[in-house]
Amino acid sequence: MVNRDRMVSEFIELVKIDSLTLKERDMADTLKKKLENMGYQPKEDDAGEKIGGNAGNLICKINGNKKVPAILLMAHMDTVVPGTGKKPVISGNLIKTDGTTILGGDDVAGIECILEALRVLKEDMLSHGDIYVVFSVAEEGGLMGAKNLDLSEINAKYGFVMDDGGKIGHVAVSAPSQNKIDVKIIGKAAHAGLEPEKGISAIQIAAEAVSSMKLGRIDGETTANIGIINGGQATNIICDYVEINAEARSRSSEKLEKQTAHMEECFNKAAEKFMGRIMFESNLLYPAFNIDEQDEIISVLKTASQSTGVELKLEATGGGSDTNIINEKGIKAVDVSVGMDKVHSVEEQILIDDLVKAADFLVAIITSVEK
Repeated sequence: MVNRDRMVSEFIELVKIDSLTLKERDMADTLKKKLENMGYQPKEDDAGEKIGGNAGNLICKINGNKKVPAILLMAHMDTVVPGTGKKPVISGNLIKTDGTTILGGDDVAGIECILEALRVLKEDMLSHGDIYVVFSVAEEGGLMGAKNLDLSEINAKYGFVMDDGGKIGHVAVSAPSQNKIDVKIIGKAAHAGLEPEKGISAIQIAAEAVSSMKLGRIDGETTANIGIINGGQATNIICDYVEINAEARSRSSEKLEKQTAHMEECFNKAAEKFMGRIMFESNLLYPAFNIDEQDEIISVLKTASQSTGVELKLEATGGGSDTNIINEKGIKAVDVSVGMDKVHSVEEQILIDDLVKAADFLVAIITSVEK
């Protein structure tokens, strides 16, 4: 049912479009035309205006031909850097980057699976319920498009977000919350050669704090990372100010709070030791979700697995996605693998066989919804 050549051609076309976070205009316009050419009427919301981008979320309803619960299909339009001037290379069964940029399969692969599934449904006149398609903006920038998506007119029971990696059939049914942590360390400037004793080094405070901190994989549910450190003016000045951007994640809210408190305590103890000051701010970037294996959405996936021969593997992930937000907004949603590999790197790639298999699996998911 799935047209392999069509998928490859369109995937290459789409990954060549520059679509960085908050700059998804060209991608949105292209996808809007493609949906219109299928006979649908996509709409664009005002999420872009709210978050300072040049495009909003695209929303499109496909009317079904049988009375079963409606579903939401979702993928995001934006990519990370370096993501301009992408030149995809086809090498046998592999589509890869040329080594200078990302490929953009995260998440063009998800977009392409949805587009192809819609064409197959129409061409093969398959029975299905109502489908809501959302191509979101600014997922990579903190799930901002999904956060500003109005679901009041999207009457879906289940959501399938096409934005996971791994083998086809891998489905993320659990994902962590993330706290965004911003720290300001305030010391005291002094001449580093003439009177260093009069200074308080913010860098030394930062080093003391980070060296005493539990980071990386804390346990099976929890991770933490120091991502960015900025500070200092010159080597002959005791650094009086450092900014640190960090994160903590956990699928357990209790463990997330504990890890965040631990990180704050390390900064406070270091500041006290060297007589500096700390400004510590933590904000929840997105909530965790956990879908029970007995939930009806899992039954849909199992039926699709049986009809396609795709081995279903339910797993927990350490990453966040639009799936977190959709669950928070009241629609049971899972994150489905589209075969993307080595994402967020200049080695990103995807197997054509996996792309085709993911689209075939999605068609089976759509047609497996019964209750």
